[in-house]
Amino acid sequence: MAATTRKQPLYDQLVDLLSDKIQNEMHPGDALPSERDLAETYGLSRTTVRLAMSELEELGLVTRKHGKGTFVSSVSRDTTDLMGTYSFTDQMRSLGRVPHTEVLDFEVREASKFVAQNMDLRLGEAVFRMRRLRSADGVPMMLERTYMPVKVFDGLTQHMVESKSLYEIVEQDFRMKIKTAEEAFGARAARPDEARLLKIDEDAPVLHLVRTTYNSKNVVIEYTRSVARADMFEYKIVHTRN
Repeated sequence: MAATTRKQPLYDQLVDLLSDKIQNEMHPGDALPSERDLAETYGLSRTTVRLAMSELEELGLVTRKHGKGTFVSSVSRDTTDLMGTYSFTDQMRSLGRVPHTEVLDFEVREASKFVAQNMDLRLGEAVFRMRRLRSADGVPMMLERTYMPVKVFDGLTQHMVESKSLYEIVEQDFRMKIKTAEEAFGARAARPDEARLLKIDEDAPVLHLVRTTYNSKNVVIEYTRSVARADMFEYKIVHTRN
């Protein structure tokens, strides 16, 4: 399925503006203005504002509480970096389970400010943007939103992403060596859309993971924000003292 380049929509521009404020001017737990106030302040429709807030929520930057408002998420700031490569497909295979990936969205987009900053790209550079549901033995386990630079992976298709893991694509199809994956994680409650896709209760505990992967030339080749079922994963960290 071929992807077509899309211009940055108004709601994406609002995402950039608000994410910048969240990262630099606000603190976890701070309340954001209401959708009505944001619409009036920036001269946008309520629909546009609602789309922007949904995007910020999916990025893990805000938490919306019914009847109370929208608040800066506790995972909106940088947390402790955890080093090491990660592959859901390889991990499931090592456990004797059958991995499966359902590609929910796949398109080429102009990098928003938030994405560009996290991938060392120029604002508006073309990136592949995909959302994938990862399962093992038919059980949904992880929901991932991934960005990859088009200039590095020109020719990447949805069919390729559906047929093999991203790291296999990187190493086999694009002959590229993966050097480092930096990963940070935190815990939170599942949102309604995540709960539906992962087949868990709303507000069930999930792990929120952010991964940035570099190739051997220290170029960012992947930026992924994931939500994983806490009842299916544990995170093991090994500390070595010199």
